[in-house]
Amino acid sequence: MIFLDAAATTPVRREVIEAMFPFLTNQFGNPSSHHELGEIAAAALTRAREQCATALGAHADELTFTSGGTEADNLAVKGLALARRAGDPRLNRVLISAVEHPAVAESADYLRRVHGFEVELVPVDGDGLVDPDVFAAMLAGPSGSGTASSDGADGDVAGGDVAGGNVAGSDVAVASIMYANNEVGTVQDLTALSAAAAGAGVPLHSDAVQAAGWLPLDVRALGVTALSLSGHKIGAPKGVGLLYVKGGSLYEPLIHGGGQERGNRSGTENVAFAVALATALVTAEAVRPSAVERVTELRENFIRRILADIPAAQLTGHRTRRLPNVASFCFPGTSGESVLLELERRNIVCSSGSACAAGSDEPSAVLSAMGIERTVAQTALRFSFGPDVTAEALETAATELAAAVARMLRLG
Repeated sequence: MIFLDAAATTPVRREVIEAMFPFLTNQFGNPSSHHELGEIAAAALTRAREQCATALGAHADELTFTSGGTEADNLAVKGLALARRAGDPRLNRVLISAVEHPAVAESADYLRRVHGFEVELVPVDGDGLVDPDVFAAMLAGPSGSGTASSDGADGDVAGGDVAGGNVAGSDVAVASIMYANNEVGTVQDLTALSAAAAGAGVPLHSDAVQAAGWLPLDVRALGVTALSLSGHKIGAPKGVGLLYVKGGSLYEPLIHGGGQERGNRSGTENVAFAVALATALVTAEAVRPSAVERVTELRENFIRRILADIPAAQLTGHRTRRLPNVASFCFPGTSGESVLLELERRNIVCSSGSACAAGSDEPSAVLSAMGIERTVAQTALRFSFGPDVTAEALETAATELAAAVARMLRLG
């Protein structure tokens, strides 16, 4: 089997298993316990947090371990919005990009439905990029000119103004724009977007789940207020994530109890998985420069081969501002799910879009936001590579993909 769905998940690294194993067995203490086993666990948790902080250019007390990227996104978007509006009731708007992961989009919609926030979608262009100038204008103030819709229970969100306004008086509680898209791989100019948010006095959260291991994660250089990561995208187990929130930023916890994680996420800490995440993140950062160089070249060769061998193929996402390990296409005249199944029959595993929406007959919200016609969007496939992908695997995949698309076109 050739696995080309690394954006969905990755296998656990051997060194990660070895690092976490003691804390699943003989060093099983609760880090809140005041005895030797507890102190060993507490020391391991502290060390894991410090390792993650070093990898992100952050302070250890700015990091909260979570159950994954989804929880980290929820905690950032809901927590920042609720805490800021509690301090200033005027802060009643939430901005998210039109191509966010459901963890962010549904968190924003929850704030709209349950807490009465106005949610506005920041538009993207045909490549999936947010224009920093448009974002800055939307931070300044709303109008009725930019109505957008969400997939929430009621469907409607407020419109967004792209005209000017008093930025210093922004009524935005929080903004969230992902670093790199999980479906098409487009990478945002996060530094410029952070500068726009900072100029408006608005905290910017970024879902960096797909960026880890492939893009720089120095939070000071990026300028973000909050950033989310997920362990299983970089060789840690499923069920662990991380949220960075800049020191001094208030956010409301979602889980209440014994006050663990400095009161930000109550519940006995999962020491083994925290150690696993730290080990995976440190390892991914260490190999990132060489992996990026090698995999980017392989990705480019793969894209060129697909576009040459399949005349109908349409590359989605920005041509150059994309993750090194993601190549996504539409194949008009086919069904994405049918090609997906045909590829699996040929021992090639990929995805018809986000794993969070796999199996749905609805076209991708991301592709729709990019202006891709519904019938074309339903033909999408995403190929995402791990750092160990080989040229031979991608050559085989390209050959089999061309054959699978040709077969589906013949079958109509």
